[in-house]
Amino acid sequence: MLAAELRLHGVRVLVLERDREPVPVVRIVGLHIRSIELMAMRGLLERIRPHARQRPAAGFFAAIDKPVPPGLDSAHAYLLGISQPVLVRLLAGHAIGLGATVRRGAAVTAVEQDDEGVTVVLSGGERLRSRFLVGCDGAHSTVRRLLGVGFPGEPARTETLMGEMQLAAPPDLIAARVAEVGGTRHRLQLRPTGSGTYSVVVPAAEVSERAAPPTLADFARELRTVAGTDFGVHSPRWMSRFGDATRLAERYRIGRVLLAGDAAHIHPPTGGQGLNLGIQDAVNLGWKLAAQVRGWAPDSLLDTYHAERHPVAEQVLDNTRAQMELHSTEPGPQAVRRLLSELMDFDEVNRYLIEKLTAIDIRYDLGDTREPRYRPDGEARERNDRHRGEAGEPGSRHRGAGRKQPGGPGADLLGRRLRDVDVRDGRLYDLLHRGRGLLLDRTERLTVGGWSDRVDHLADRTAAVDVPCLLLRPDGHVAWIGDDQQELDDHLGRWFGSPAAAATGSVG
Repeated sequence: MLAAELRLHGVRVLVLERDREPVPVVRIVGLHIRSIELMAMRGLLERIRPHARQRPAAGFFAAIDKPVPPGLDSAHAYLLGISQPVLVRLLAGHAIGLGATVRRGAAVTAVEQDDEGVTVVLSGGERLRSRFLVGCDGAHSTVRRLLGVGFPGEPARTETLMGEMQLAAPPDLIAARVAEVGGTRHRLQLRPTGSGTYSVVVPAAEVSERAAPPTLADFARELRTVAGTDFGVHSPRWMSRFGDATRLAERYRIGRVLLAGDAAHIHPPTGGQGLNLGIQDAVNLGWKLAAQVRGWAPDSLLDTYHAERHPVAEQVLDNTRAQMELHSTEPGPQAVRRLLSELMDFDEVNRYLIEKLTAIDIRYDLGDTREPRYRPDGEARERNDRHRGEAGEPGSRHRGAGRKQPGGPGADLLGRRLRDVDVRDGRLYDLLHRGRGLLLDRTERLTVGGWSDRVDHLADRTAAVDVPCLLLRPDGHVAWIGDDQQELDDHLGRWFGSPAAAATGSVG
């Protein structure tokens, strides 16, 4: 995903992949609402849909089964389950189609950097030189280790086995036994995937010191312990184990080297947030790193990657810690689980938790405390005041619930993502496929001027937002709201650098 984002801006990019072949594990992964939105922004969603199964965006906070809360602030308020190898293939094809180069069987063994660039040494002794390096190399990141970046947190206290295999037991017996045991064993899951095959998740009795995948005998033993039967498990397609270790890199940037995805943060998979967190890291970083390479990045733009994404990862680590506690079979955590389940019957509580897990509640602190010259009046001011009361004062990091408008008016929308709204002749996200900024101008009198090589301009009085103008960053987050040209120019310079000679950037 990061390679594709860089190629949208014409940056030469090389992906070094240690494995010679794609990972054969046919694991089903879930794309959450915000990741689905990002795929729509880049024109990828329609490629993904035929390979994915859509399901409601509900019932996955600590596996507490509640319905979809009303009023989710997204045109894509659902989840997509997709085979991991298929998703990898689609994203790789997208990146390569844009001009990225992928080299397999290329393991990094050393990293050196200086004021001009980074040198990478491969396992065969080959040395490669680049302007920047991003370690997207997972929980046991070689790049992070070579740079000596601290990775504080907690080691695994529990372990869970996960796999896909055939079960000989009748489906009605399986369903009945899981329903009976699942009241207290919330980490036990047996979900049919078709043709007698099940996705099996079962807690292990202890944390293993082995890094190797579990065996079928391990699954049978743990199932007998937890459910009283092994359900006749056989013919596994794949098997793996995971713990609840929770760690966060102290820094996401070290000079010309950056970290993204699991190289920057690890946590239990409860709630299915890991893949999504990494994809969202990539989209936040891509345009900023490209701006740095292309020479138009404002001072400190690249540093906003850590400033914005590190707190998001902290939030994810905290909510996965909370969910793991709620999976405990001890009386105290079970009492808290029952209480939370009652609270989730309130729509606002249910919505708050779903927005948190699906990342549509994120508001980046843009550090702009100036009052905008635009002032909503009448009904818009009332909505804005009410919205601020729900979500905190502008500029805060509070992630409030209850946002039912397609972006509330006034300053409160600053730093938040904008949903996929109707615009003239289509949808907003269709205008973001090129990964550029966008001025959505309902006054039809502003201009992006010398930034038109980096920012598109849509003059549209009919756009379904209730503010005069919005400046969107390439990641879809709102960087400015108003109707004053000088104020707009200030914010264009802040996010997109010095103006260049005028070029065509209009999209309508």
